[in-house]
Amino acid sequence: MELDLPFIWAGIIAFAVLTYVVLDGFDLGIGILFPLQPDESDRDVMMNSVAPVWDGNETWLVLGGGGLFAVFPLAYSVVMPALYMPIILMLLALVFRGVAFEYRWRTKRWKPVWDVAFAGGSAVAALMQGIALGALVQGIEIQDRSYAGGWWDWLTPFSVLTGIAVVFGYALLGATWLVLKTEGRLQDRMRARARPLAFVTLGFIGLVSLLTPFKDPVYFQRWFAWPGIALSLAVPLLVAIAAWKLITGLRDDRDLTPFLAAQSLFILSFAGIGISFYPHIVPPSLTIQEAAAPDASLAFTLVGTAILVPLILAYTAYSYWVFRGKIGPDSGYH
Repeated sequence: MELDLPFIWAGIIAFAVLTYVVLDGFDLGIGILFPLQPDESDRDVMMNSVAPVWDGNETWLVLGGGGLFAVFPLAYSVVMPALYMPIILMLLALVFRGVAFEYRWRTKRWKPVWDVAFAGGSAVAALMQGIALGALVQGIEIQDRSYAGGWWDWLTPFSVLTGIAVVFGYALLGATWLVLKTEGRLQDRMRARARPLAFVTLGFIGLVSLLTPFKDPVYFQRWFAWPGIALSLAVPLLVAIAAWKLITGLRDDRDLTPFLAAQSLFILSFAGIGISFYPHIVPPSLTIQEAAAPDASLAFTLVGTAILVPLILAYTAYSYWVFRGKIGPDSGYH
């Protein structure tokens, strides 16, 4: 049986992007929540909770972007000109927050500056990721296999809406992560912050879900025509279950359940985007098959990826296992 290499690679890149969101979302969320914590010892614990794993989380962003360049060069050549500004701002923000991780512990005088870099970098990176997603959902204009839109086409009310939604969603992930990893006063504060963030995030999910099918007639057909309607009914049902587990987990003072439920909301939202996009890799007109590199290139890169991805998964799992458990003021990154 002949393998559908473009489809396999689309799945790999989708997996890399989803894994990045799942892992780095709560990491960025901690930075978004950072300015809301006035106590410096609490801020130290917040950063320490992700200090051992934050850079490994971003490996998946490199894999997703590099994979797109290598195996879907046409899609890369269309997406980059369309989203230059949000992508550049996102990368600069990630650089500033990454530097803040190292330099914040090395100075007293400039510590407030690195606090701003960490918080601002996290918020801007989250906002730009959401805006880029919204710009993709609303569609990218393509003519003669090239980007044919304007410089500011990415900036619309819908893309700003999705950007703000991602900021609040990441903040929810960060709050539930800290509920899992901390105890005492900081845990209580994060549990209290997670409750309103949960309702706001669910509101944004509902609003974006209502608007998306009207962004393109093809989306509407995929969601409400058979067999897509079966999935379009299943996803909201699963979202409702995840929302219930999130709210009740916070109410019952559980540690792990809210974090897993919040992650499930992102995974289900990602599935909804997949339903809307497939078989396109760049909506509304560039399909996976059209954008793919030659099969010989796909097969060659697949061999290396088949070795690399399990290794990345293994060291990621190992790092989380080593640094499992609660974290206190006296443990962590100094």
